[in-house]
Amino acid sequence: MLLAGGCASLAPLPAAGDNEAISGRLSIRVEASGSEPERSFSAAFDLRGDSRAGVLGLSTPLGNVLAQARWSASGVTLATPQGTRAFADLDGLTREVLGESVPVEAWFDWLRGRPSPQAPSTARGSAGFEQLGWSVDLARLPDGRVTALRERPPPQVSVRIQLEAL
Repeated sequence: MLLAGGCASLAPLPAAGDNEAISGRLSIRVEASGSEPERSFSAAFDLRGDSRAGVLGLSTPLGNVLAQARWSASGVTLATPQGTRAFADLDGLTREVLGESVPVEAWFDWLRGRPSPQAPSTARGSAGFEQLGWSVDLARLPDGRVTALRERPPPQVSVRIQLEAL
């Protein structure tokens, strides 16, 4: 999978510029479904830019960059130690790498404790909201923790994020 790429180095992430970086650790788990086994991975992450143009860097606990996803209106590229691949959009990238769609574009808002303005949402009390088929739990945001769960369509996918800086 994406993070099994070894320790070859990639270029460091660019400076944040006008957009503040969001960093921390993330864990994504895709439940077993039918003949597909459970899949999961975790990594340190650095998210810069916005939903229209940005960079998501993934690295090991020792700081070796495992992968960098860069996106803009012209498409998405994923650079790993094994090479660079192009995708039409972030949804295509996450489907290819994880086998499931993960709404990276919405993370810019979700990790700041709000729904993305690009899609309808439904409040879930004071502790979160539903958006894009995901249940986003913000109850532990003061501690830097955000969780998101997509139950339908199967398989269930969960994302847990521990923020270092916002």
